[in-house]
Amino acid sequence: MKLTVFGATGGVGREVVRQALDAGHEVTAVVRDPARFAVTGERLEVFRADLTDAGALRGAVAGRDAVLSGLGARSRADAGVASRLTRSVLTAMEAEEVRRLLVVSAAPVGPAAEGDGLLDKAVLAVVGSVLKDVYADLRVMESELAASGTDWTSVRPPKLTDRPVTGRYRTVVGGNPPRGRTLARADVAHAMLAMIDDRRTVRQGVGVAY
Repeated sequence: MKLTVFGATGGVGREVVRQALDAGHEVTAVVRDPARFAVTGERLEVFRADLTDAGALRGAVAGRDAVLSGLGARSRADAGVASRLTRSVLTAMEAEEVRRLLVVSAAPVGPAAEGDGLLDKAVLAVVGSVLKDVYADLRVMESELAASGTDWTSVRPPKLTDRPVTGRYRTVVGGNPPRGRTLARADVAHAMLAMIDDRRTVRQGVGVAY
């Protein structure tokens, strides 16, 4: 497949690029600063662009089978980034009539998992309070996905780690796995790639966790 990856210099985006290349896909990695992007490969195109300029992104998405985005806030100070930049991606995709889009969101944006205990609920409440602006931004992003004409999937992991890919995790379409506390960025990328052709996940939020 021909794939475009946004947020390719981030932890999840970089893993998406690496794993997609290893799987034999043709990958366009969209970056603002190519000097910060160290991944190489014969089937890799590095596309430099201003991510706030939807017109500049059209060439990155034209003719692609799917677009995968790891765009999002890296700290509370970045709240607003996910919805603002995803809006540019959506505009470019709709202009080029590219439909399949997978993005990274977060578990607290989805419904509470059935079977979570008091400890899990308490931890979520604390995290939700600390990162409320980040999660509010992700909710705006998801509402704009829902209003778009794309075949979107929002992948919602819990706390992210830097462990190696395992390919072993739980997914819940429309919800979250109970007691799902962590997931490696590499496995978020693995899940996103696995969901590209999974029609059950189209226009759905999907909780993913160990």
